[in-house]
Amino acid sequence: MEQLNRYYHCSKISERKTRQIIRCFALDLTAAKTAELVGLTRKSVNQIYLKIRVRLAEECERASPFGGVVEVDESYFGARRVRGRRGRGASGKTIVFGIFKRNGVGLH
Repeated sequence: MEQLNRYYHCSKISERKTRQIIRCFALDLTAAKTAELVGLTRKSVNQIYLKIRVRLAEECERASPFGGVVEVDESYFGARRVRGRRGRGASGKTIVFGIFKRNGVGLH
């Protein structure tokens, strides 16, 4: 049997429809709207969307500069209280975000 789709192995969905689904995914369309546009069931489109998300997550994990134990923290610096709003919404506060990669087995 001839392979119908080089992007999606053992699929009965044509390459053309698969490319349309990928375009709709890139445009951030819902599975229901994509199914309506392409002419497939929502369940089929959801399966393909899930496969795309898993593949994207794998590629992001592979390309990530971080591995192992990573600490992430945020802090707000500035005056304790300025007239007006308190807390995070207060003006004059500076947000500082930090990432620290630990070398070794883990936290003790």
